Amino acid sequence: MIYVFLATGFEEVETLGPIDVCRRAGLKVKTVSVTDEQVVTGTHGIGIVADSMFAENDYSDAEMLFLPGGLPGATNLDAHEGLRRVVLAHSEAGKALAAICAAPLVYGNLGLADGKKMTCYPGFEKYLVGAEYTAALVERDGLMFTGKGPAAALALGYAIVEHFCGEEVAEGLKQGMMYGDL
Repeated sequence: MIYVFLATGFEEVETLGPIDVCRRAGLKVKTVSVTDEQVVTGTHGIGIVADSMFAENDYSDAEMLFLPGGLPGATNLDAHEGLRRVVLAHSEAGKALAAICAAPLVYGNLGLADGKKMTCYPGFEKYLVGAEYTAALVERDGLMFTGKGPAAALALGYAIVEHFCGEEVAEGLKQGMMYGDL
């Protein structure tokens, strides 16, 4: 299961793009509200109905935790103590983490960026203490997946699919979605 955490002010395209790509590949993805409401409003005023509330999950089946960017979404994720505990436990268990845009700051603030190649929205690299900031559209270092910003949404989704389903499946999705045909 891939858990995608929604906080008020999340970036909609950075959330829905990777979810769409992963679900097309047959991956199980569950959205989780870290607010007190089932409907979480993104930074551009689009409300998304979360599949579940934070406290409803035990996360033992998590294969990956995904943090969308956007402001104040990323800082709201970083302020959620329960999520911070889940992220640390997930990392200690040697499982995959993903974040895009401003959200890698959560991993940086938890000390999980040290020694990793990472990317994020320009200006947020200061939060990636100990990381090698690459400014790439998408960066994968072991089980750490990061995306630079909204334009990286599909590419990050394909990188996640490649990790779980293989290169052939990811390439097939790219062709079917006409990725790179522009």
